[in-house]
Amino acid sequence: MFSYILFDLDGTVSDPKIGITRSVQYALRALGIEETDLNRLEPFIGPPLRDSFREYYGLDEEQTEFAVSKYLERSLEKGIYENVLYPGMKELLAGLKAMGCHLAIASSKLELSVKKILQYFSIGDSFEVVVGSEADGTRSRKEEIIEEILQRFFPDGNIPYDDIVMVGDRKFDIIGGREMGIHQIGVAYGYAPEGELEAAEAEYIVHSVEELEKILLP
Repeated sequence: MFSYILFDLDGTVSDPKIGITRSVQYALRALGIEETDLNRLEPFIGPPLRDSFREYYGLDEEQTEFAVSKYLERSLEKGIYENVLYPGMKELLAGLKAMGCHLAIASSKLELSVKKILQYFSIGDSFEVVVGSEADGTRSRKEEIIEEILQRFFPDGNIPYDDIVMVGDRKFDIIGGREMGIHQIGVAYGYAPEGELEAAEAEYIVHSVEELEKILLP
């Protein structure tokens, strides 16, 4: 159905809850903020990290940069491996590659972390293009990430928009895909609050990897 498929990582390809929330907890503790309920830190899964620290804990610029540095300190050593692939995802990726589809990762996560995670799960070879954010927080908006992927896939600027889809679990994926002129699939098995994908007007919404496969491998 689509020849070019862009996947978000967290909450779409893999479930990173333990690694992300424990790393956020570690960063907050370094600031003297004790958060014992990891479920309260789920909103950090998906959006740009700096935005989340500012929005949910009211950190100023200096505190935010310190929190991000502490988050990465734990995440790069341990957190990125506290992560599991969603059941059926590895098989779906293999099936798409066998069909000749061109796959990419479009993540707001630090690109270095993304590549380490793909290597950890032995799925890096499934993706022709991998784009994440920079260490200084630049290129963290989903629109910027998608734009970079499209430039790498189509350096001549001749983009077949109707043949490209963004797959993700948060409104940022849906809105980013729409703004860049490509199709969008929202996966409700990730971390979007109830009703978020509907409010973002995702073209398709699926509730399992099996349902996603029915759209991508009809």
